[in-house]
Amino acid sequence: MGFEDQRFSVNLSILFTELPLLERPAAAAAAGFTAVELWWPWVDSPTPERTGLDALRKAIEDAGVRLTGLNFYAGQLPGPDRGALSLPGRESERFRANVDVAAEFAGSLGCGALNALYGNRVDGVDPAEQDALALENLVRAARSADRIGAVLLVEALNRPESPRYPLVSADVAVGVVDRVNEATGLGNAKFLMDLYHLSMNGEDLPSVIERYTPRTGHVQIADTPGRGAPGTGSLPLADLLGLLRKAGYDGLVGLEYKPGDRPSAESFDWLPR
Repeated sequence: MGFEDQRFSVNLSILFTELPLLERPAAAAAAGFTAVELWWPWVDSPTPERTGLDALRKAIEDAGVRLTGLNFYAGQLPGPDRGALSLPGRESERFRANVDVAAEFAGSLGCGALNALYGNRVDGVDPAEQDALALENLVRAARSADRIGAVLLVEALNRPESPRYPLVSADVAVGVVDRVNEATGLGNAKFLMDLYHLSMNGEDLPSVIERYTPRTGHVQIADTPGRGAPGTGSLPLADLLGLLRKAGYDGLVGLEYKPGDRPSAESFDWLPR
């Protein structure tokens, strides 16, 4: 089983970034994709002007692609931030202001998955206080996602690149998923299985796939080291995606890799055509 058995979405916040935001959906369509995903595009504004939201919606619709995943506001991405929902004060307030705006935008495009990044640890703040705040805000996000028929995704990042992010293993991230579902009773919180981050953490990926595929709402990939396209590193991504299929995962696989020193449209030569 190889890449030819998979369905892919392309993340427009890490690929096609050489283009203005509103040109990226059409570029993805021209490259052969029908599904796209995004980090929250307005890094300085959890509640952008309606004109900005409408323009992005139109660009996606005009390109004929589907928005299949969207991050809630998470601060400066790419950059030093790793989420906002567990950060006391202004950032968690900005996250809460964003929750319904992001869900409404996602729902208007039929998007079925919203990703909430947990946030870094903060000096001088009790981790237990951050975790309580995170659960409160994840519950809020899960309920907002449920109103549009979407799942809430929780992902592990990797310790080498995100040393202050507390969710750096599949076990810990799935534990958060369980606490959210227990608190809401909705069952719509799911694990986002990012094989790049899990590999960077040194996890046994076949074991993670065996244990957590039933709890997984989305999968993302990049090769290691370097976070490049499949084939640029040493991660056996075709084999791992085959294991996911055998374990019952039939959803999209998000391409969340860096194109390197070439245009994004040239970074898909590993894909079977």
